[in-house]
Formats: sequence, C-alpha cells, structure tokens
Amino acid sequence: MVTETSNVILPEPPAELKRISENLVAAIRTKIAASGPIPFSEYMEMALYEPGLGYYSAGLQKFGPAGDFVTAPMLGDVFARCLAKQIEQIANELGRYEIVEVGAGNGNLAADLLKALAEYHAPLNYRILERSAHLRQVQRETLEREVPQWLDKVSWIDEPPATSWQGVFIANEVLDALTVERFCCTSEGIRQLCVADGPDGFTWQQAACPESLHQKIEATLSGLDGTLAEGYRSEVNTSLPAWLQAVTGSLQKGLALFIDYGYPRHEYYLPQRRNGTLICHYRHRAHDDPFMYPGLTDISTSVDFTALAEAADSCGLEVNGYTSQTMFLLGCGLEEVINGFQLLPEKDRISKNIEVRKLTLPGEMGERFQVMALGRGLPEHLSEQFRGFTLTDLRYRL
Repeated sequence: MVTETSNVILPEPPAELKRISENLVAAIRTKIAASGPIPFSEYMEMALYEPGLGYYSAGLQKFGPAGDFVTAPMLGDVFARCLAKQIEQIANELGRYEIVEVGAGNGNLAADLLKALAEYHAPLNYRILERSAHLRQVQRETLEREVPQWLDKVSWIDEPPATSWQGVFIANEVLDALTVERFCCTSEGIRQLCVADGPDGFTWQQAACPESLHQKIEATLSGLDGTLAEGYRSEVNTSLPAWLQAVTGSLQKGLALFIDYGYPRHEYYLPQRRNGTLICHYRHRAHDDPFMYPGLTDISTSVDFTALAEAADSCGLEVNGYTSQTMFLLGCGLEEVINGFQLLPEKDRISKNIEVRKLTLPGEMGERFQVMALGRGLPEHLSEQFRGFTLTDLRYRL
C-alpha cells in the first residue's frame, strides 16, 4: 500500500458517500446501544465488511488515483513478473498445480501472473477467494480486458477450498486488514480498548480484558525486552491462527506466500511505537482516527510476522523464508527484468524505473514490506533454496 501524503486534513466526501457512512454509523450505534461498548475488532469488522455499508462491501473506488491507496501490482507488472519466478520454481517441483489468491484487489496481480506464467508453467486453475461482490466484478472486468484467453482458468470462491489441492497460495496486503483487538497499558495492568458512543461520535473506552484476551496479550509481550510504559497502546490479532488454518488447511503440498507491511515482534512493540500501528487511509491521506468517516476509510494494522510464524507452526506449516520485499524481488530475478527495459521506448523505460524504485527503495515499499513463505509437503532440498529468500533470510529475527 503506497500513500502519497500523511496530511490529516481530510476532504469532505460527497453527499451520497456521506449517507453510506451515516447509515453505517447508525448500525454501529444500534449495536453499542444493545450491548454497551464493543471490542475494537467488532467495530473494525463492521467498518470494513458490513454488507452494503463497510469499506470493502459498499462498492466504493478503493484503488489508484481515484481511490485511497496504491498496491504493488497496481504500479505495473514488475512485481508479478518476479513473483512468477518463485511460483515457477514450485511449479517445476509439483508439475500440475493451482493458484489460490485471497483478496485479489482489482485483479491486476492475477492478470499479470497469468501473463507471466504463460511463458513458464501456467497453473491448472486460478481461484480467487473474495468476500466483496463489488471487487469480484472489478476483478472480472480486469481479467476480461487483460487476459481473456486465460479467463476459463479463473474462478471465484466464497470459502477456502474444501478438498485437498497443491500449488501456491498468495495473500498480498491481506493480513493487514484482518481485525485486531486494541489494548493499553495502565497502572492497573493491561486494559482492553473498546468503542463507545459519545456525544461527539465514537470514542475509545477502557474495559477489563476478557481472560482469553489477557492471556493472549501477556503471551505476546512476554518475550520482549523490558516492560511497556503506562499509556502504551497497541493491538494484537487474536484470530490469525484460526484464519490461517481455514485458508491453508486444504493445501496438501505447496507454498503459501504472504506479502505485507509489518515487523518481527521485537520491532512491532518497540517502546517508541507507543500508539501501535493502526493506520487509516482516505483519498491517499494517512491518519490514525478509525472513527473518521466509517465505511469510507480503510483501516489496517501492520503485521506481526512473529505471530504469523507461530500460527504457521500450529497449522503444520513450515516457515521456509522471511525477508524484505526488496531482497525477495532481487532473488526472484529483478535484475533480469530491469535488463529487459533497455528494449523499451524511453518514456516506458522511465516509467518502469520509477516502478522499480517504488517497489524497492527503503523509503517506499522495499523495507516496510516483508515476505514470508510457509510450506507444506515440499522436499527439503527445495525448501532451503526458494529463489526469493536466497539472498537474505531474516528468519533469525523472528
């Protein structure tokens, strides 16, 4: 996700979009009125996924200049061409294989991967796990326009595959949108941050942690150096193990690739990161108020990659690699892709070079985005030589 400005002065939404937000606010208020302040995870679930009203459910423009953010596949096809090299390595081992992509955005990654893999080893099927009916339509239109010859390989599914399959599972900028619980450190111990309805809108309200949440937070923080100061706020994803099991449980043999912005745990909960990693995006502006224009604003948090590794262990998956996006792309033949630019017209060559810089520079996506590979059933000789992780393997930091 690339954000072009951190300006917190947000433009007023048009009247028709404001009505969507107002209707969602009314639904959330009804829920709070019935049960009292709600956990942030419930608020986030409604803000993002409430049918017809949530950010990913209301049919809003989310991607590109007219949306709220830009993802790596939207910059061009370089990301997909490199990723295809990693998939090709798995395909050569498996022979017949499938791809399952969860949360496929506007469909650019699927289209560009199918183009690139046609040169190497095309998948048997390409299934897209997508909750949003609107995004399914956007993805279909992209694929019909870009790869009509491959459309018969693509299908959309409501639930993860129920029967065993082998191949590659892809989740690009998906984990950051999973709901989380917020907490704060107080003189009385750890408290849950809930959402209450105040006279001027939604507000944070502290509450006693349910026992299961308290144990989860304590276990998460137990390995850190030192204690977190009073007033420290952050978040924890309590649903990650169950979610990972659900989406990869039927993967009999293959590799699951997760690309997202995040940190290993000891960096995630650094003392100076005292307000956590919660971030909102609205019209290419980043801010930290999830109560501003609910339903029109994307809400996400950085990924605790240590938590993903722990969840993998509980699901019978092996952590086969962990590195930065820059090193992953270089390991997957980025230099070869760049060399191909020399044959392009100057205007296109300049555009491609800008794309590469955005994908790889530390101040852009290169270091903020991390890549983790989780494998199952693959031979040891392959699992220690995955292309994307041969240059730098950061598993020791987990």
